[in-house]
Order: sequence, then structure tokens, then C-alpha cells
Amino acid sequence: MDFLQLAKSRYSCRSYKNLPVERDKLERVFEAGRVAPSACNLQPLYFVVVTEGELKDKVAASYGGKWLKEAPVIIVACGDHSRSWKRGDGKDHCDIDVAIAVDHMTLAAAELGLGTCWICAFNAAKCREALNLPAHIEPMVILPIGYPADKGNPDRHAVQRKNLDAIVCWNGFKGA
Repeated sequence: MDFLQLAKSRYSCRSYKNLPVERDKLERVFEAGRVAPSACNLQPLYFVVVTEGELKDKVAASYGGKWLKEAPVIIVACGDHSRSWKRGDGKDHCDIDVAIAVDHMTLAAAELGLGTCWICAFNAAKCREALNLPAHIEPMVILPIGYPADKGNPDRHAVQRKNLDAIVCWNGFKGA
């Protein structure tokens, strides 16, 4: 599958089959995140894998959507603010580095026939407590992963995304 077709096939999956995800597939997804670029190659990220019991319930409770517990695997992508690059004006690129890695992972999962849903609207303090994370490690994304029980529509982009003319500015900003 070519890249654009792959990118269009990836969607926010919120319904999963009750099937385990093979470890080799998970490792391929993690490898995609590992090779993602990061500012100054500092790689300030961790992926906490949650698959079982009480811990899974606690992480899911930091989000609230009951469907999250259906996913056989929950990955919590975390950023290490003590290792991330800071721009001259103080902008911390930790969140950007984690976002790039998670994007690579979602696309790798889609290529393998797995579904994911990028979750950022969760209680980070509750998630941090559930995972016993130190203060400098921030849980940034909850990423459920598994075999989809539903199906995305790859043609949705024709009506759910802005046209290129609305987002591309040649030779200077000409937007809103």
C-alpha cells in the first residue's frame, strides 16, 4: 500500500475484537516509534504497555470511555521533560517528539491491520498515579491498540478535511 493510501486508511478505532495482539506486531509498532525523529535526537520518550487487570482498569479510568477497556493493549506514551530539547525561548519540544513517535506508531499499526485511537483528553494526574510515574515523566497520549471490530471510511477525507487551498500558503502567510 502506498503511503497516502495508508495514511487515509488509519482512523480512530473505538471498537476492538476480543483477540490478543501478537508480540511481534507490537514490537514492529514500537520500532516505528523508536525510529521517529526527535529534536537533537534526544529521544525523550517511553512507551508503557498495559495489557492486564487492575492496572488496565486504572489507566482506563483516567479517560472514562468504557470502550477503552475493550482494547487488548493500552500504550501510554510518555515524555521525559528532563531529557527533552528546549528552544532558545524555552519552548519544550517533548510533546512534539512524543507526537511524532505516536504518529509513526499509529501508521505502523494500520499497516499491520491494527486499530488505534489517539487519546489526549484524559486525566494525566490519575494516569501518572496509576503508572507510578516520576514527576519529570508526563503521560501524554493513551493509545489503545487491537484488531478493529469496526471499519473506517478511507474516503471520509474528501468531506471531513479542508481543501489544500485552505491550508497551504505559498511565499508567505495568507490565512485567517
